[in-house]
Amino acid sequence: MAEVTNELMYEVLKRVHQDVGEMRQDIKEVKSELNSIRGHMLSMQHDIHNIYGILGRHDERLDRIERRLELREMAEPHTPFEHDR
Repeated sequence: MAEVTNELMYEVLKRVHQDVGEMRQDIKEVKSELNSIRGHMLSMQHDIHNIYGILGRHDERLDRIERRLELREMAEPHTPFEHDR
């Protein structure tokens, strides 16, 4: 078994310090990537919200068009026996 000396402890501590520094850098990168993903998710949520708003307006317009068409159909003159179809 190797003798534990101050030099050996110093070398081990230097490696641990280097590894911790690398892990800190990796964690910073992961945080940056997560923030980027969060931004994309918020952007998609905003886009989806806008799409639902547009669909709602289109639905309202379609309802108005359908109501107008029904009014037109009621106002058109009926031919005899039309109700028998």
